[in-house]
Amino acid sequence: MIEPKTLTRDIIIQTLVDALEPLDYVHAFWEGGAAAFDRIDEWSDIDLYLIVDDKKTDETFLAVEKTLKSLSPIKQKYEIRHPQSSGLFQTFYRLEDASEYLVVDLAILTFTSPDKFLEPETHGNAIFYFNKSNEIEPPALSKDALVKELKRRVERLEAKFDMFNNFTQKEINRGNHLEAIDFYYSLTLATLVEALRIRYNAVHHGFKMRYIHYDLPSDIIKNLKHLYFVKDEYNLQEKYHKATKWIHEILSDINQMELERLLETS
Repeated sequence: MIEPKTLTRDIIIQTLVDALEPLDYVHAFWEGGAAAFDRIDEWSDIDLYLIVDDKKTDETFLAVEKTLKSLSPIKQKYEIRHPQSSGLFQTFYRLEDASEYLVVDLAILTFTSPDKFLEPETHGNAIFYFNKSNEIEPPALSKDALVKELKRRVERLEAKFDMFNNFTQKEINRGNHLEAIDFYYSLTLATLVEALRIRYNAVHHGFKMRYIHYDLPSDIIKNLKHLYFVKDEYNLQEKYHKATKWIHEILSDINQMELERLLETS
């Protein structure tokens, strides 16, 4: 009989709090992800963030791993390498005695990291487990900066779409349907998804498919799902035309709207 996994998210988090809060080089600890959007379910992982002193990231990871090992053997560890300029150090941990879905996603930042992932409009309401001296605060959303970024993204989307969207049709014409469906997903539908996000939830314009069922209207999701599920090469041709037409409509719609007003409804 397989033993049930008994290690819970509450035990993992509280044990980390007890171990990390006394460390003078660790200044803040919070949870984002599903918790920040009040959407935790049985498949949710644990998205954790730490603010630490410069040059203390390695020491912090060692402290975290020692604490996790006190609860369970670490079954798998996977490090994500971000650009040095991001100031973000991220590692995922899967624990032997926890559900396979209860992965610990740990991001370590410093005071000088340019992005703390704390804007409530974008990242939800962070749940702080400690915040020494209240030095770390969620920043106000800079709408001016976001509008400039959205204008830039719309211009890039239009240029990319005009230049490359017919790659899907080119491979259909050649009978190379594996290449065609790859371009359909990576170019045509990827463009459609970002355009829809800009139109309906601009603060998450770069989230790709993440949270899409929560961010877009249900009728939009229904139509998008229809385009994603392709039956065969004939169905691919039909849906490619529909997706292309929809992209033209959405980009035209965005161009006719003031992005400032669009943000007000996001």
